[in-house]
Amino acid sequence: MNDAAHDLHAPHFIGIGGAGMSGLAKILAVRGARVSGSDAKESETVLALRALGAQVAVGHAAENVPAGVSSVVVSSAIRADNPELAAARERGIPVVHRSDALAALMGGRRALAVAGTHGKTTTTSMLAVSLAELGLAPSYAIGGDLDVPGSNAHHGAGEIFVAEADESDRSFHKYAPEVAIILNVELDHHANYASMDEIHDSFETFVGRIVPGGTLVISADQEGARELTGRVRDLAGLRVVTYGAAEDADVRVLAVRPHGMTSEVTVLIDGDELTFTVSVPGRHYAHNAVAALAAGVALGVPAAELAKALGAYTGVRRRLQLKGEAGGVQVIDSYAHHPTEMVADLEAIREATEGRVLVVFQPHLFSRTQQLAEEMGQALALADASVVLDIYPAREDPVPGVTSELIIDAARRAGADVRAEHVFAAAPGVLAGLARPGDLLLTMGAGDVTNLGPEIVACLAGVAPSA
Repeated sequence: MNDAAHDLHAPHFIGIGGAGMSGLAKILAVRGARVSGSDAKESETVLALRALGAQVAVGHAAENVPAGVSSVVVSSAIRADNPELAAARERGIPVVHRSDALAALMGGRRALAVAGTHGKTTTTSMLAVSLAELGLAPSYAIGGDLDVPGSNAHHGAGEIFVAEADESDRSFHKYAPEVAIILNVELDHHANYASMDEIHDSFETFVGRIVPGGTLVISADQEGARELTGRVRDLAGLRVVTYGAAEDADVRVLAVRPHGMTSEVTVLIDGDELTFTVSVPGRHYAHNAVAALAAGVALGVPAAELAKALGAYTGVRRRLQLKGEAGGVQVIDSYAHHPTEMVADLEAIREATEGRVLVVFQPHLFSRTQQLAEEMGQALALADASVVLDIYPAREDPVPGVTSELIIDAARRAGADVRAEHVFAAAPGVLAGLARPGDLLLTMGAGDVTNLGPEIVACLAGVAPSA
């Protein structure tokens, strides 16, 4: 792979409909590039890209790569035997990793990169929305849509570029931000990291890429982040700003007060108390907002103005997103797929409702399930009842002996009311049968479990689900 090649005037994206790839394709199309690409299926995202002038084929085939392509852009999810990737190599077309393309797009801008095992998409979105609310016209690239398909990226006229920085494949080592956020440091992505030492080394490399005189904003509460702070605090030319509830935090969270599906947050920053509203529930989302506040201040945005603007953020798709309500039951979609995220979202929902909490959970990846099944099961014990689907494999091949039963067994050991459902299409009826008025029902996971939300709402309303 020729990662040094960044000719993006006529790029071809393999897997252009993906959350990360589609954002870059959108920015390049708006900047005037001749964008082409392919994806496995039609989607709203593909339609949005076509509306911008992108040429998008459905399915993967060598002939999808047009003549005159300047580079072929891939992510780590693209397999080596992909026919379009093979065609690019045969034709001598430079192959560029998504992270290199994003790094090129950030060139010449004041870059703010958001990293961490959890919360990147939410925090990046908070910054994008609040900075835009203040008229700063930022560019941004996010791993999820704010509200409509295609809203995961934007080419703005301002000097700031906010980007989600992915540690899963070490691609965040390609960026050189002026300000970086690290929300937390935990072991995940077990196919790429064998230990916490490897994780810390990777994050330390990322911190070392911050430009001289730049700022690292990092959690003062989370154990892995605190260890990383100790490793990097004395790096020359680096300013470290910690945030959190810890007494030694530079930006200290004094209170988080839940109010249904919102929270009121009070912080102490630069000697002043600020209180502002976060329009999503849960302590972890409140702390994400505080990280965004500290990072914006590091870029020179007045704290009081940014705190008020953060209230304009109303959520991102799949992050506790209301999908509908019927029969007195609310159906909410959660992207949580790591135990820490599952616990955080379930605790947030507990604070936001007085009714029962029901969950349909779809494990994501065989490798993650193999390593974290016990913790996933313990997280599900926070729900009143849960249904566990088969593992969503994504890019992985099956692992012998690794099934969703590992999670179910762990959940039962933790005292959970949990059952398996191996037929995906049957799940909406099962969940509707469990629910009663006043309940709140979560579809949870990083795979296609999100598609069940409308079907569950239809079943609750007494409408036959679609075939």
